[in-house]
Amino acid sequence: MRYSDPGDTLTLDILYQDRLICLVSKPPRLLVHRSRDRRDPVTVVDLLKERYPSPPSPVHRLDRPASGLLLCAFTPDAARSLGNAFTAGEVKKTYWAVVRGWPAETGSFSCPLKKPEGPAREARTDYRILQKIELPLPNSAYATSRYSLVEVRPLTGRYHQIRRHFAAAGYPLLGDSSHGDLRHNRMIRDYAGTGRLYLHAAALSFPHPETGKIMTVCAPLPDLDLWTRLGFTGQPGGILKSRVF
Repeated sequence: MRYSDPGDTLTLDILYQDRLICLVSKPPRLLVHRSRDRRDPVTVVDLLKERYPSPPSPVHRLDRPASGLLLCAFTPDAARSLGNAFTAGEVKKTYWAVVRGWPAETGSFSCPLKKPEGPAREARTDYRILQKIELPLPNSAYATSRYSLVEVRPLTGRYHQIRRHFAAAGYPLLGDSSHGDLRHNRMIRDYAGTGRLYLHAAALSFPHPETGKIMTVCAPLPDLDLWTRLGFTGQPGGILKSRVF
């Protein structure tokens, strides 16, 4: 299943499937559902309808500019069971992100977050640094700029939670046009040749809706070369290629 966006050839890969669920790897810049605010020519839902006579439905969100795992259900009962698991905190999500600066090696953000139309709600995001780099990109009074590859585990699921928590702490995600540093975004776009949001849903652990057994599925980066172009090669074997969850 492929379609072309300006400058992109995007694919939707099925990583796991049984009679109740499937997990797909969403590329960046592909919308999950139709939206009144956007006029994208095709969405994940459209591609699933193209592939399956009785298509599955996504059971959670994944931002359009992000890439990675999306869990879908073939039946209403499976969708209900998975929705309950998300509400109960039984689903564990792991992301990779690239942020501006060098945060502490490990940390947690717990600033409440709100949508414009609602009250602030509890939110928590844990992270650990996987790798730090320094690039020859002038930054104010400095001749170089510092960036970090982080493994992120959001313990709640608020709107743009990871992006907003890191931005509030002074470490915005690269390529984030809503909450990020636009000057650094332009610098990285010119340096690496892409303006994508460096946020990838790398792993998902959840109870299967029929058996209750915990499943863990991992999604490889769809554009590994864009991340390694920045210098994120990692430990021997490569952090981005061989992470095990």
